[in-house]
Amino acid sequence: MRDETYDVVVVGGGPAGLSGALALARARRSVLVVDSGEPRNAPARHMHNYLGRDATPPGDLRADGREEVIRYGGEVVTGRVAGVARHGAEPAGSTRTSTGTPDDAASHEGASRDARFVVTLDDGRRAPARRLLVSTGLTDELPDVPGLAARWGRDVLSCPYCHGWEVRDQRIGVLAGGPVATHLAHLWRQWSPHVLLLPLPGTPAPGAEEAEALAARGVVVVEEPVAAVEVSDDRLTGVRLVTGEVVELDAVVVGPRLTARAELLEPLGLKPVEIEMGGQVVGDRIPADSTGATAEPGVWVAGNVTDAAAQVLTSAAAGLSAAAAINADLVAEDRGAAVEAYRLGMRRMFEREGWEERYRARPAIWSGRPNPQLVAEAADLTPGRALDVGSGEGADAVWLAGRGWRVTGTDISTTALERAAAHAAEAGVGGRIEWVHADLREHVPDAGAYDLVSAQFMHLPGAERRELFARLAAAVAPGGTLLIVGHHPRDLRTTAHRMHFPDMMYTAEEVASGLDPDAWEVVTAETRPRATVDPEGREITIHDAVMVARRRP
Repeated sequence: MRDETYDVVVVGGGPAGLSGALALARARRSVLVVDSGEPRNAPARHMHNYLGRDATPPGDLRADGREEVIRYGGEVVTGRVAGVARHGAEPAGSTRTSTGTPDDAASHEGASRDARFVVTLDDGRRAPARRLLVSTGLTDELPDVPGLAARWGRDVLSCPYCHGWEVRDQRIGVLAGGPVATHLAHLWRQWSPHVLLLPLPGTPAPGAEEAEALAARGVVVVEEPVAAVEVSDDRLTGVRLVTGEVVELDAVVVGPRLTARAELLEPLGLKPVEIEMGGQVVGDRIPADSTGATAEPGVWVAGNVTDAAAQVLTSAAAGLSAAAAINADLVAEDRGAAVEAYRLGMRRMFEREGWEERYRARPAIWSGRPNPQLVAEAADLTPGRALDVGSGEGADAVWLAGRGWRVTGTDISTTALERAAAHAAEAGVGGRIEWVHADLREHVPDAGAYDLVSAQFMHLPGAERRELFARLAAAVAPGGTLLIVGHHPRDLRTTAHRMHFPDMMYTAEEVASGLDPDAWEVVTAETRPRATVDPEGREITIHDAVMVARRRP
């Protein structure tokens, strides 16, 4: 078991639980299955009516199911759940890593890892979970007839769809304990013409109308109550009546009370409701909707714990349906958390603390080389006064100063400016650069003061970006150059792992459209491809939006 919060803990490793776990694991959810190893159909040699797996031993299906869940990354442990409780407000085992800094603000997938529940095993281990799928099944409570329980699932039966074919045309005795018994007698008559209805002590005889229907179908009604089951050589041979008479039979059918294994859900406020048939309570179940969702948010049920009539195939289908609903619910939660983190990232991207955190996290953020589009466009310009906007660690400013420019470098991070100043000193150009700590959303450069204004990859939301670019344009002297370079929006389609803030991306044409054509000559407004390597080491092509304009004299 891992220390982190699981997306889903599945309690019960039968067909419903394993089917649900398989679907969730294939949906790339972290899943833990806790199984006590006490399946309802353990006494049965084979299961039936499972398309493609008919006559498979139940244990083989469970073993195959476990292997499949594990193959897709799910975990399966053998153990008993001692308790389930709602978790507190604080996350347990959370893997949330997003801090809202520029690097990780766009990485929100699976960010909401807060546990709603804690599942405690009987050995003390604890598994925090965002969602629960409970598939603990039910217990068949048999009548207190000597010898009956020992033959359960072998030649003491209940469901004709599970075992009817195997005892077709044989002598079948249905133990009568109420209205359900006559229903079973008529049902089993489909598989054999040799059906007897045998009362348990204290059971009234069928009414006249029902007796007529039984007689019409050839079902023999025995009057004396059953006292015990007769077995010889590990085979049921009949039942002994209270009179001592033995009625020879090949199989006995009984309608057990179907009790949901739901004690662990009571602390969550979920209690079973009664199941009635013919006015008689035949069991109980945890109520749920068609997907298995219960009244407790975050808790789903599947299989016999909620549907007493479900067979192996329908239980597995219910597990799949519940898993799909659980995943959809988690997706909705992940979506909400992603939007919250996204908005936080947008806000922190322009806060001094966010950038300081980013720079302090590593000794160097950038390559130390000047931006290639700056080199391409400024190499032949006559040096003068330059404004380097968002200087970072100073590579662009140092390059310009090395070519004779007097540079003003601005940045929101004091850590970045300290590194930039050190790099400038190492390059011997520290005296040609003035470093200014400023938030460009508020800082207004001197109008007409610079022969070159360079903004490399300044990405802000639309309205703020246009306001900033207008202030930068105003800072260009007559005859001077405005150079704006950004990540082209099409880079979001690549594996370059750009910040996923579409509103902050722009094209060169968009930037150029904001300039007054009477005051500016747009020299270049184009998209330039550039080869690079993505974080996985693959060679890819990215695109820079490059806008170069000269202010008319």
